[in-house]
Amino acid sequence: MNDEGHLNKPFDLRVRTKQFALRIITLYRHLPKDTEAQIIGRQVLRSGTSVGAQYREGHRARSTAEFISKLESAAQELDETMYWFELLIESGIVPAVKLETLRDEADQLMAIFVTSIKRAKSKR
Repeated sequence: MNDEGHLNKPFDLRVRTKQFALRIITLYRHLPKDTEAQIIGRQVLRSGTSVGAQYREGHRARSTAEFISKLESAAQELDETMYWFELLIESGIVPAVKLETLRDEADQLMAIFVTSIKRAKSKR
């Protein structure tokens, strides 16, 4: 925290994206063991856990352009994860209510990434 009592934004997003990944892992563990659920599950596991990794790489970026690129990659992985959520729900594999909080967190993270990307681009 800084002197004004606000969370350090990069640290907060590191924590949030890691927590998101851990929740994705839990989701995968609880999916049915049939072929369709496991195939989609592996996709959501890959993309959902990649969000935080891309975000962390962005903070090691050597330039603004590299930072923007990594954040855009994180947003792409997040968007892909949201797509897999839709397929899990619309195929009837997982009830929508079970993914409600994960989908809400994905929406919030996407809004943060989009805002961060726009700000970084405007500062170039």
